[in-house]
Amino acid sequence: MAGDLAAGLSAVEARDRMASGALNAVDYVKSCLDRIAALDGDIQAFEWLDPAFAMRQAEMCDARRKSGRPIGPLHGMPVALKDIIDTRGIPTTNGTVVDAGRVPERDAAIVEKLRAAGAIIIGKTVTAELALVTPGKTRNPVNPAHTPGGSSSGSAAAVAAGMVPLAVGTQTGGSVIRPASFCGVTGFLPSAGSIARTGILAQSPTLDRVGVFARSVEDAAMLAEVLFGHDDADRLTAPAPHPRLLSLASTDAPVTPTFAFVRSPYWGQAEPSCQEAMEELADHLGEGCFEAELPAAFSEAAAVRSRIHLAEMVKCYHRFSRDGLDLLSSETREALEKGGKVLAHDYIAALDWPDYLYAALSEIFQRCDAIITPAATGPAPKGLDSTGNPIFSAIWTLCGTPVITLPLFETGEGMPMGVQLVGPRGGDARLLRTARWLVKHLETDGKGD
Repeated sequence: MAGDLAAGLSAVEARDRMASGALNAVDYVKSCLDRIAALDGDIQAFEWLDPAFAMRQAEMCDARRKSGRPIGPLHGMPVALKDIIDTRGIPTTNGTVVDAGRVPERDAAIVEKLRAAGAIIIGKTVTAELALVTPGKTRNPVNPAHTPGGSSSGSAAAVAAGMVPLAVGTQTGGSVIRPASFCGVTGFLPSAGSIARTGILAQSPTLDRVGVFARSVEDAAMLAEVLFGHDDADRLTAPAPHPRLLSLASTDAPVTPTFAFVRSPYWGQAEPSCQEAMEELADHLGEGCFEAELPAAFSEAAAVRSRIHLAEMVKCYHRFSRDGLDLLSSETREALEKGGKVLAHDYIAALDWPDYLYAALSEIFQRCDAIITPAATGPAPKGLDSTGNPIFSAIWTLCGTPVITLPLFETGEGMPMGVQLVGPRGGDARLLRTARWLVKHLETDGKGD
C-alpha cells in the first residue's frame, strides 16, 4: 500500500533517521500523504489538508539539515492538529458552521513550539462540534461501523490508520483517552498545567487539557516533551524545569512497578468484556498488583466535573450562543441550557473538589507506581450517533492527574480496548516509564489479547 514507510516506522525511529540524513523529510511526508490519499476517503479524519503546503515544509526541513544548521527535536515529523487549535493562516473552524471560513492570524502556543521544534503541520483533524458531544464525520479505522470516539476523533483515527505518526487533541472529560482506546492507539494526557492552552478553543478552563496520540509510549513522550512549558497567558501553567519525558520513558524501571487496580464507583457501567479483561490483567500481574477502593466521595466526582464543565462552557461559548445558536446541534444547545441553570454557589463549591479528591488519592499513590483502570466502558460501540461514554476518564480529568491509555486488549470481533494508567500529579515521566514497562512485560508474556 502507498505510505508503507509512514506506517512502518515509529515516530522516534523516523525522527532519528531524518536527523542523521538516512531519511529525507520529503520522502517521509510524501509517504504520509500517499497513505492519507489512499485511506482518508473512507475514514475522513482530516478537516483541512494541503499536500503542497506539507511538502514545502518538508523541503525546508531537508534544506535546513543539509545546511548544517541546528535542527529541532521533532525535525521533519508530521503532526496533525485537532481543529480547535489555532494555526496562523490555516483554517480553524472548531467543528461548527458558525466558524466556517475562520482563519486565525496567530498560532496557538503549542503550534509555535511545534514549528520551533522542526515539526511539520500536516493538517487539521476532525472534532466533534465545539469539541463537545455531537459527532463529526470521522469513522473508526478498525471498523467504520463503530464510533471512533470523541471529541478528538480525527486525531485518534489518523494515527490509528498510520496516516500520521503523531497527533494532538484535547480533553475536558474523556476526549483523548476514549478515542485512543476505541481506535487502538496510545493516548497520553499530561498533568493539568503541563501544556499551555493559549490559542485553543476554551470550553472549561478548570478542566481543559492538551493531550497527544501516538503508536507507542516513546512516541507519545517525544511529542509531549516538546509541548510542555509555561505560558504567561495560561494561568494553570507555572515556570518549572523542562521534563525529560522521552529519555526516562525509554529507560528500564529500576524495580518492578507496583499497580493498584481500581474499579471505581462506575465499574457497573463497564461491559462484561472490559471487566473480564481488567480482572485478568490484575491477576496476571500477581503480587505486583493490589486492589484499591476509592473513597466514597468519588461516587460524586462525575457529577461535580459535569457541573464545572457546563457552567464554564456557558461563559466560554457565549459568542456561539449569541451569533449562531440556531446553527448548533440540539445536543450542544441542551448542554448550554443545562450550564445556564447551574447555581453560582454550586459551581463555586465544585471548584474545591479537584484538590479534595486528589488528596484522598495520596494513600493509594504511596503504595503504587500507577493505578490501572478501564479507559472506557468497553470497545467502541457500534453506530455513529454517539462518541461513547466518558465516565472512566471523568474522575481523573477532574483530579488533574496524568493518564495514559495503552491498546492492550482486543475483543473477539477485533475491536481494541485500552487500559488506563493513572499517576500522581507531576509524575508524568515516571508514569510513561511504568506504561512502557507494562507494554514490554505483556509482550514478553504473550498477553494482551
